[in-house]
Amino acid sequence: MEGVGSRRPTLDALGLEPEGGLCRLPHGFLDAVKWIICMPICILLFFTIPDCRRKRFERWYLVTFFTSIIWIMLFSYVMVWMVALIGYTLHVPDTIMGITFLAAGTSVPDAMASLIVARQGLGDMAVSNSIGSNVFDILLGLALPWFVKTTMVSYGTRVKINSRGLLYASILLFATVFATILSIHFNKWKLDKRVGILLFAFYSVFLTLAILVEFNVFAYVNAPMCRNL
Repeated sequence: MEGVGSRRPTLDALGLEPEGGLCRLPHGFLDAVKWIICMPICILLFFTIPDCRRKRFERWYLVTFFTSIIWIMLFSYVMVWMVALIGYTLHVPDTIMGITFLAAGTSVPDAMASLIVARQGLGDMAVSNSIGSNVFDILLGLALPWFVKTTMVSYGTRVKINSRGLLYASILLFATVFATILSIHFNKWKLDKRVGILLFAFYSVFLTLAILVEFNVFAYVNAPMCRNL
């Protein structure tokens, strides 16, 4: 009789088995170009984050977890700064940059995690991860920095939201979540190509309507950006 531990998926089955060394050049021109571009970051992460997939660092998983969180914080800060600077240069509102480029950039880790578990047939976990990550971002990702700002950095102050269009974007967000659950329900709780195409369509509609709202197409909800004096 097999034990409980024998049914656990291995790293190889999950596609997480470490590949060769850091200096291993991949095959293919595009893969080689990507490898060269990413090499500085890979070297930095290689020497600062223990790879707990390897035998020598198996017990270092907590160090791996917390150092990864620190690097995610640093990368997120740089990404937000760059997106805000690009939006200011091109005179694009911060809300539009947030729901497009910034949202896509921060959702890549969630998408990869959902992809890994979906390939293992764990559809429940993939859907729960996507919905749970959004709930976490809204209830903690917004609450924590606002709490720190109004209680520790500037006690007694308030965080002002400049765009009234976020109300419509939030309504669209809840509508897409509701439509996602309905789509999976009518597909007999199975994830297949039809559900994927339908979710892509939902996202396109959401993104189009949100951008039109932020550009004051339907109503005046977003004040124009300030220019240099």
